[in-house]
Amino acid sequence: GGDALRPYGELPDPAAVAEPVRDVVDRAVRAWPPLGHADRAETGPDLLLTPDLVVDLVDTGIEALRGHGVEVLLPRAWTRVRTAVRVVVPEPGTEAVDTGRRLGLDQLADVDWEMVVDDEPLDAVELQQMLDSASDLVRLRGRWVRADAGALRRAARFLALRRGERTTPAALVAALASEEAEGVEVEGPTTLAWAAAADPGPTALPDWFAATLRPYQQEGLDWLSALAASGTGAVLADDMGLGKTVQVLALTAAEHAAGPREPTLVVAPLTLVSTWRREAERFAPELTVAVHHGPGRARGEGAAEALGAADLVLTSYGTASRDVELLSTVPWRRVVADEAQTVKNPSTAVARALRAIGAEHRVALTGTPVENRLDELRAVFDFANPGLLGSASTFRARFAVPVESHRDEAAAARLRTLAAPFVLRRLKSDPRVMADLPDKLHIRVDAPLTHEQVSLYQAVVEDMMEQVKEAEGASRKGAILSGLTALKQVCNHPAHYLGDGSGLLRGGRHRSGKVAALDEVLAEILDAGEKVLLFTQYRAFGDLLLPLLERRSAGAVPFLHGGVSAAGRTEMVRDFQSPDGPRVMLASLKAGGTGLTLTEANHVVHLDRWWNPAVENQATDRVHRIGQTRTVQVRTMVAPGTVEDRIDELLVAKRELADLTLGPLAGALTELGDEELAQVISLADYVRSREEEP
Repeated sequence: GGDALRPYGELPDPAAVAEPVRDVVDRAVRAWPPLGHADRAETGPDLLLTPDLVVDLVDTGIEALRGHGVEVLLPRAWTRVRTAVRVVVPEPGTEAVDTGRRLGLDQLADVDWEMVVDDEPLDAVELQQMLDSASDLVRLRGRWVRADAGALRRAARFLALRRGERTTPAALVAALASEEAEGVEVEGPTTLAWAAAADPGPTALPDWFAATLRPYQQEGLDWLSALAASGTGAVLADDMGLGKTVQVLALTAAEHAAGPREPTLVVAPLTLVSTWRREAERFAPELTVAVHHGPGRARGEGAAEALGAADLVLTSYGTASRDVELLSTVPWRRVVADEAQTVKNPSTAVARALRAIGAEHRVALTGTPVENRLDELRAVFDFANPGLLGSASTFRARFAVPVESHRDEAAAARLRTLAAPFVLRRLKSDPRVMADLPDKLHIRVDAPLTHEQVSLYQAVVEDMMEQVKEAEGASRKGAILSGLTALKQVCNHPAHYLGDGSGLLRGGRHRSGKVAALDEVLAEILDAGEKVLLFTQYRAFGDLLLPLLERRSAGAVPFLHGGVSAAGRTEMVRDFQSPDGPRVMLASLKAGGTGLTLTEANHVVHLDRWWNPAVENQATDRVHRIGQTRTVQVRTMVAPGTVEDRIDELLVAKRELADLTLGPLAGALTELGDEELAQVISLADYVRSREEEP
């Protein structure tokens, strides 16, 4: 258009503006004297700058000129452009012909290297021209760009040692941790690109595997299979609720169906052992599952053979630490560390024990964003791939200190590239994952009873059965309902049942498995910057929890119950719905279960079971309703092996029945005979025999 910028010599009538332009040029020379060294054009007031003078102008002259009212417009490329070394994974089929042996680490995915400037790959001639230039300002493919000469030289030195030959992942790790890599930005492929380059194809699952994997879970299975085939450890760091357990079960089932294998050992926090057992029985019924835990576990002669005969062995971190000598004698196909941040301190007995248990393949599962805690990242890596990241001191010098203390982007980029083949992390917010997720994700959280809860529970069962046997008719039904309420209170917390005003903790340890599990769930949700709505049917339990919730959330926690006025209720909802409002809200099931919109939260936790799932669903729908744009995660806390477990089984089995109400289930329980009732309320043997974790 008529107002576009044009060179002085191309103006229709240059003489008309010659004087004003000459005044501006003279003022520029006075403002920044180095411009006086420039040659003047034969015609017109133009100054002809050498490349070195242009670089000086960009570095120091612009500020001086603008301070004297002389505006300077520069091409985008005259700011420093990014210089990096790019790791390129070849497309499947471009690698050398395989010799027929199984994929090894060296064949997982070889890579090529290339230099990139301003995201443009350079060939050898262009790179040499840029290195030979006496100035940072160089001509590249018809345009001037300003490359960092120091970065170019560092990258060229790094590349010179490796260019011209394929580099294996093992050699890549050594290269990225080398001295010559310091100060070099390395751009790597995505995590899944490594597995794609190995091109094992989709992993086939047996017909008896009872779960249908979502697309991102199938990708995770294929990635795990590619690493397993190479004997390379994996860190599966998917966001909470995305199904890390089912992906590992799918891998185990696929290998089991392909032929005889040594067993897989899963080491998990005690609260998750029963979850693994239940999910394995549900999704992989053909696998022989053994739980190695409690005083009755196999420890003497023949114990190793018994464990070796299973397909999947489940144990806790405490038991694994105590039984490391026994577990080390079993030839494991795979050792899986669930909630692998447990081994983030490599000097602990648990971490040392886990590293001492040999296996063909290792998998670390964690929902924690390990890339933000570098020493913990190395510890988890060292479990999955011992020695891969070098010693703790080398890792700290090469990566932890530069990234954490100096915000060294080049070191951070190298670390991301180094970790990429071995870490897979998907977030619920990823568009592809969001498309695969249901609107509402149901998660059962197992919360095993503590010793104190076990003793109280058994005492309540004995007292309840005595009263029931001595009563008839309405009196008997009343005794059953009263006893069931007492048992549910014991499952919540001893102080809830006793009503004695005692504290949540004793000796710094949780007295309730449910509160301990809630503590872990809250940490995950709050660390993710999200909000949660907690429901309980008991106001007394809510009052008991409130101080803990406020400490964990570092702020006031609104508690909506029947004693809150209409105005107070409105204020609580308004505050919680504010983006800057409380991150945790507690509500009684009856007071908070209807008539509210609380879509700022995308997590719901049911702390205790109601007889009627329709009531729980109504409560969940405070969050899962119009205006909610995220997947809602609904957690139900259950004490395994207790009456809560049996109620949960009944409710899950009949979840789809719209006519399941308080009457039929509660009434059915009151009509049970003495023996049948005892079977419903008695503790499972494995709960009575379980030992305390260290």
